[in-house]
Amino acid sequence: MSTPTPVTLIGLGPMGQAMVRTFLAAGHGVTVWNRTPSRADALVAEGAVLAGSPAEAVAASDVVVLSLTDYAAMYDVLGPASDALRGRTIVNLSSDTPGATRVAARWAADHGATLVTGGVMAPPPMLGTTEAYVYYSGPEAAFRAAESTLALLGEPRYLGADAGLAQLMYQAQLDVFLTALSGVAHAAALAEAAGVPPTRFVPEALQTLVTTPAMLGGDGAGVEFETGVHPGHLSTATMMGATAAHVVGASEELGVDAALPRAVLSHYERALAAGHARDSWTAIFEVIRAPRAAVAETAPVE
Repeated sequence: MSTPTPVTLIGLGPMGQAMVRTFLAAGHGVTVWNRTPSRADALVAEGAVLAGSPAEAVAASDVVVLSLTDYAAMYDVLGPASDALRGRTIVNLSSDTPGATRVAARWAADHGATLVTGGVMAPPPMLGTTEAYVYYSGPEAAFRAAESTLALLGEPRYLGADAGLAQLMYQAQLDVFLTALSGVAHAAALAEAAGVPPTRFVPEALQTLVTTPAMLGGDGAGVEFETGVHPGHLSTATMMGATAAHVVGASEELGVDAALPRAVLSHYERALAAGHARDSWTAIFEVIRAPRAAVAETAPVE
């Protein structure tokens, strides 16, 4: 049986600490560094090694995992350690835009390193479980070489060579997640304003979230988004737009912030203005999407 390879982890927030513990549990030697060294105390007691500097941390392992606030933090931390980067694979699991990750990939290459970007689709307590998965993109050879180690964090889902793909998918998933959270918070505020306490309402909202996939019709919504064909059925843009208007009206009537439902209503109003009154609710995609020419210009290059 081969010995687990050493790995370096830079950034010891809740996610970084969970990653370190996951690697340690699998028998990997883990070197850590953090701007606030005391965050490493418990991890060192569990077997991690605290490096004295970013350069020392980078030099300790061929694979350097970053769990930082954003990509700007990578430059702040690794910039002074750039001489140590040559030959290393940097796996940046921080959050940022697809464009920022592509710039970072070029920066890493200029310093002789290879950047693999990632987006972790799990909260810290779920790392290492069967429910966790992580999007990755970047040079495939570098990803494959580190795949068995990275798989400890969650199922690796490799998307392609374009460094921006993993962040694009990660941010798109966060779009769904954050919008859903705001929707639940807004709905709870609406119910509370009418005398229904959040502790009573939130379980009802959870039932709605569970049944929401039926509105997507399996792959049906994806097909309609992609083809631009939106066959009308019971949930037409007209009906859903009227419903959205009622949510706005209820919010205004009860003094609840209406910014979120107004944004939703605007999608349906614009879809109706564009001639989609009898089409499915999926026609709102046509007024949300980027212009087709822009989509073609920004398509990832493999």
